[in-house]
Amino acid sequence: MTPGGTSGAPGVVVVTGVSRYLGAHVAARLAADPRIERVIGVDPPGTAEPADLLDRVERVRVDAGSLGDLLADLEVDAVAHLALVTAPDRQQGGRAAMKEQNVIGTMQLLAACQRAPRLRKVVVRSSTAAYGVSFRDPAVFTEETEPREVPRGGFGRDILDIEGYVRGFRRRRPDVTATVLRFAPFIGSTADTTLTRYFRQPVVPTVLGRDPRLQFLHFDDALEVLHRSVVEDHPGTYNVAGPGVLSLSQAIRRAGRLEVPVLEPGLSGAVALARTLGYGRLGLDQVDLFVHGRVVDTSRLVTEYGFTPRSTAAAFDDFLRAHHGGVVVTRDQLAAAEQAVLAGIRQVRAAVREQS
Repeated sequence: MTPGGTSGAPGVVVVTGVSRYLGAHVAARLAADPRIERVIGVDPPGTAEPADLLDRVERVRVDAGSLGDLLADLEVDAVAHLALVTAPDRQQGGRAAMKEQNVIGTMQLLAACQRAPRLRKVVVRSSTAAYGVSFRDPAVFTEETEPREVPRGGFGRDILDIEGYVRGFRRRRPDVTATVLRFAPFIGSTADTTLTRYFRQPVVPTVLGRDPRLQFLHFDDALEVLHRSVVEDHPGTYNVAGPGVLSLSQAIRRAGRLEVPVLEPGLSGAVALARTLGYGRLGLDQVDLFVHGRVVDTSRLVTEYGFTPRSTAAAFDDFLRAHHGGVVVTRDQLAAAEQAVLAGIRQVRAAVREQS
């Protein structure tokens, strides 16, 4: 296959998760493509309306168990499955609800796809969290690298289950082009994620003695790869990340933030502090990433798609330009930061006393 893939623009496309930021933008972009006849956005019943992006997207609210009838009745050609939850939300049912949507939802969707006679393409959002994180990991992951340890975080474990279901689907429906995209963490001028909120904190907790290497993916480049995956034929699994790396300390310095090193067990307390200050939540997936880091090889993507995302550093700088000056450190936040620093110092002293 030549770079860029073969032309395979579908007539009718279903996009799951259009009430979420990524799904809404992908659906709107596909709806603006004249090669596509219809774009149908699917969400569970009771899902809130998204932004004004979906004027040209048909909205359907249906339980996952009824998707089979929907795909057959609408004669759907392609499905882009983007309805993933990356971190548990206590107000939305916590970890149990997260697993229900990610794992059970994907299983039901693929079962519906298996029964859709006209379907010829499935694109599934995955994550580089599929590789897990461990001190025994290689410096760079390729698509063939197996995780050395099962991820501690729920999202990483969900990703392994999801990709397992996709492999089973490929065996049962070899006539359908199945594309799995392992995205690095999103960043950019418009992205609002756990990661971007982490770097917007006035004080950023890190693990003492660790400076992991990180890769980011600009949100606009994720949209481009998803769009191409739907309108072109790219079977297989692909790492999707910006070339190059930033160490965590480099990223924090570029952001002009205050780094607060703590012992690894104390990072949970620092994460709780961030929540108290209103800067979102970090799960075990993110904590492990900030301990070990993760870098993936993207040569397969570049060769197959004929497209290279902007570099990790460029994506991060675009995020910084959009949020420059957006954080004001209040007196209370500074006091909380001082307490976090003092707690880290006490941890270090306690560890030294135990070793002496």
